[in-house]
Amino acid sequence: MHVDAMTTPQPLSRTGDLARRVAAAGFSGLLFTETGRTAYLNAAVASQAAPGLELSTGVAVAFPRSPFVTAATAWELAEATAGRFRLGLGTQVRTHVVRRYGSSFERPGPRLRDYVRAVKACFAAFRSGTLDHHGDFYDLDFITPQWSPGPIDAPDPCVDIAAVNPWMLRMAGEVADGVHVHPIGEPGYLARHVVPSIAEGAAKAGRSASEIAVIVPVLTIVGDSDAERDRERELVRASLGFYGSTPNYAFIWDEAGFEGTTARLREKQKAGDFAGMVAQITDDHIAAFATESTWDGLADALRATYEGVASRLVLYNSLADPERVERYGEVARALT
Repeated sequence: MHVDAMTTPQPLSRTGDLARRVAAAGFSGLLFTETGRTAYLNAAVASQAAPGLELSTGVAVAFPRSPFVTAATAWELAEATAGRFRLGLGTQVRTHVVRRYGSSFERPGPRLRDYVRAVKACFAAFRSGTLDHHGDFYDLDFITPQWSPGPIDAPDPCVDIAAVNPWMLRMAGEVADGVHVHPIGEPGYLARHVVPSIAEGAAKAGRSASEIAVIVPVLTIVGDSDAERDRERELVRASLGFYGSTPNYAFIWDEAGFEGTTARLREKQKAGDFAGMVAQITDDHIAAFATESTWDGLADALRATYEGVASRLVLYNSLADPERVERYGEVARALT
């Protein structure tokens, strides 16, 4: 099992030191989310600072960038990492894509499927010199040597997508190389939806489900004292309050036995009562969605829950406290 650390993009002047520290601590790789800063520039800096580290975008927003621009960027990162870069893509939500990025969002699932195919067609074109993709959303059929990065001495980058609902999971099994599971992907959800839906999509495309990486972020509460774990628990409670307010994720909470959680969180959110949102998250919620342990027991606890399901574990809060990076790195070493 590969074990990555998750981070939001940093000022570029800090990224090199972070990448070197993550590599030295024992993580397999470093995963960059995309929020106020771009994931790709951070990955580029990290590729030069820590050459052996596996890097991924987890996830970069797809639609505001053309498939060709995304493919060319991923191609350069694959070359810079000697094949250790994974391209993780997601749709984001309508408000961000339309009102912040000024891009189209109609039919996001089918659009992302076509986008992934278009990106892979660009990879093929960089090697062959022929670009030929005609989909429902993207038509690409022009490339010349001057405007192609050309072949590289590395495999094509893996293209992973963020998926939550069964349709997107099946689509991932059909066209992608991996799935970024949401941080609230508790074990029951993985068994009910993620594994069978990916397998169904893979079978439709004549692929084996084992070809598709399952990338699972895990919320952890770890410490050797009650006080240490109590601090961690409150951070997890706040994260769950934020994620639980998204309507598209409501079915995950409902099926885990917490029906109505999303509605209650949204009511508090609309009232601007953010403390009230956090207060809606009980210790039972936390027990279902997070892994709690002492430091010595964390690797075994994660293995017991995710072995045989996750190809890559992403330790969601492993870099939140700079004083705990190396301890999380020991856990990563024990799992790989």
